[in-house]
Amino acid sequence: MRNHDIPNLISLLRMLLVVPLAAMLLQQRYAEALLIFVLAGISDALDGFLAKRYGWKSRLGSILDPVADKLLLMTSFLALAWLGLLPLWLAAVVVGRDLIIVLGAVAYHYTIRRFDLLPSRTSKINTVMQIALVLAVMLHQSLLPGVGEVVYILIYTVLVTTLASGVHYIWTWGTRALQSTAEDPGD
Repeated sequence: MRNHDIPNLISLLRMLLVVPLAAMLLQQRYAEALLIFVLAGISDALDGFLAKRYGWKSRLGSILDPVADKLLLMTSFLALAWLGLLPLWLAAVVVGRDLIIVLGAVAYHYTIRRFDLLPSRTSKINTVMQIALVLAVMLHQSLLPGVGEVVYILIYTVLVTTLASGVHYIWTWGTRALQSTAEDPGD
């Protein structure tokens, strides 16, 4: 293994945390789930730091890192909705947005051209809000039962940011797809 592979390895290890995270959530062991979620966040910060600081960036890393993040968040949303701690409709919106983006990206890649999908500012805000909501629910269930009002506010904040981010991606990449096909009508 070479040094520049370390961020990718960290991302792969973060993906492996999905299984114990789901198990702890479904067993309603929220303090342990919170610890795993925080560990995953630290690993995300570490792999990003290493990639930027030492130039250990790669195409594979640009795929693995967001996939690991999305797997952790989608698992958390689905498990928390299954347990009745988050509305099922919110989990459906969060997962649906991500599926639409992934399917759109794959379609764009194979029908128009290869691209590097960089997260938009709206998407970054959405991710922060989703993380905050998952953390708030776990904290509410384990260490700080008084944050129920924060959870309620974050549910609707996540709804708004998820929808805004999804619309932004559809608009941006739909426009790019139309422009690409208009520029190259011979294909």
